[in-house]
Amino acid sequence: MHFKTSADDHTNYRYSGILLHPTSFPSPYGVGDLGKGAYDFVDFLQAAGQHLWQVLPLVPTSLGNSPYQGYSVFAGNTILISPEKLVEQKLLTREDVAHIPDFPPDRVDYDAVIEYKTELYEKAYEAFLHTADKNLLEEYDSFCEANSFWLDQYSLFMAGKDYHEGKSWIEWEESLRDPGPEERILWEKKLKKEIIYHKFLQYLFYTQWYELKAYANERNIAIVGDLPIFVALNSADVWGNKELFKLDEKGHPTEVAGVPPDYFCAEGQLWGNPLYDWDIHEADGFQWWISRIRNQLDQVDYLRLDHFRGFEAYWAVPADALNAIGGTWRRAPGEKLFRAVEKALGGELPLFAEDLGLITPEVEKLRDTFQFPGMRVLQFAYDGDESTFLPHQFDTRNCICYTGTHDNDTSLGWYQHASEYSRDKVRRYMNTDASSVSWDFIRTCLGTIARYAIFPLQDVLKLDSNSRMNVPGTPEGNWGWRYKAGDLNSGMADGLRQMTHLFGR
Repeated sequence: MHFKTSADDHTNYRYSGILLHPTSFPSPYGVGDLGKGAYDFVDFLQAAGQHLWQVLPLVPTSLGNSPYQGYSVFAGNTILISPEKLVEQKLLTREDVAHIPDFPPDRVDYDAVIEYKTELYEKAYEAFLHTADKNLLEEYDSFCEANSFWLDQYSLFMAGKDYHEGKSWIEWEESLRDPGPEERILWEKKLKKEIIYHKFLQYLFYTQWYELKAYANERNIAIVGDLPIFVALNSADVWGNKELFKLDEKGHPTEVAGVPPDYFCAEGQLWGNPLYDWDIHEADGFQWWISRIRNQLDQVDYLRLDHFRGFEAYWAVPADALNAIGGTWRRAPGEKLFRAVEKALGGELPLFAEDLGLITPEVEKLRDTFQFPGMRVLQFAYDGDESTFLPHQFDTRNCICYTGTHDNDTSLGWYQHASEYSRDKVRRYMNTDASSVSWDFIRTCLGTIARYAIFPLQDVLKLDSNSRMNVPGTPEGNWGWRYKAGDLNSGMADGLRQMTHLFGR
């Protein structure tokens, strides 16, 4: 489903919703999953009068468990598979899931969870290999056939990683690091069972995700996904498409991605992702990008383009640099890319532009040419005098107002650490004593002219800095926050629904 999008400026459609990644759901299995906690959250959204649910990238994570460093931009994060649903499918027994480790209820211990869930998945796989359920087998075969354009490459890549005990593909022997057709066939035979295992896990993830998405859409809740502009070096995307990236003959990047110094980090952010060879992408009509965006828009209803400015110009940093300060701006063919995607997908694209950071008139032109809504983040509004993030400075309804993003502190945490100047400005601007400042931020966000208003669940729950999702520039300790069963209640839903309706959303 898609709601009214940016082109409908003659209408008065206004939507609001909550930013929450599925890993943050309550679950007895150590990490949020696509089971009961997910459905309870959708029910809460409906009761609270919300129509948007924004998630972070749903990819299988690699370095630091970051959803912005995935093993594939096409695959799903199998850690989100619900064991309860595997019991319902008779792929696991009640006994299999009866003995759960003592996981912390408010944080994800990724290493412990992965170890535990891998054992469950391997049991489910053995049951699958011996199942007599013809419907299950037919659904699996159909899934593999429909997704072969990425699934075959991904499953061989993951089987290769398992065979090499998790090492990066750059460290593999040449016959698999850069296989020819005959070598590929030999490896596919050698790793056949492992390849089917990874296809099976993707089938499980996508089956559970599409069931959840249908449940949300039936309740008039649209899902906003997230597309990181760059991909991880240690991924099936780079391993299987080396010609699309700027690599040397051994597969190492010649330059890497990052951003110059900004609000979040004085030395800039050195992301380390390989950069695209845009000439090659353009030469074949951007086929890889078309497949990628089409695939993601099948998973979600809207798609936020992370680091949108990189589609106009990107910050290229020497591969051996220690930080991002010494980078160089390079042009990217953003308009040609989006024209090609628009033509291939048939019409207006339901895309949001993450247009934060150093935004130039050229970036604004690219955004506005395609009528992509841009972002306004309220936490950025109160540090100076007349910020464009202040609601009275919004110059268009075609934007998304956020209280904060996954990279920000919570609104309460931000307020507690802000200067007295900023706190005073918040109190005067919002006409509040700040005793419930995160809800003051939500109220202000809902009351703007922005077509879309989105706020992290942490702000709904009035949580402080201990509950933030990510601290940019820090490699450890992120992405682990979870809320507990019972934290959401009907009184909270009623209050949010009344406030939402007050502002015509």
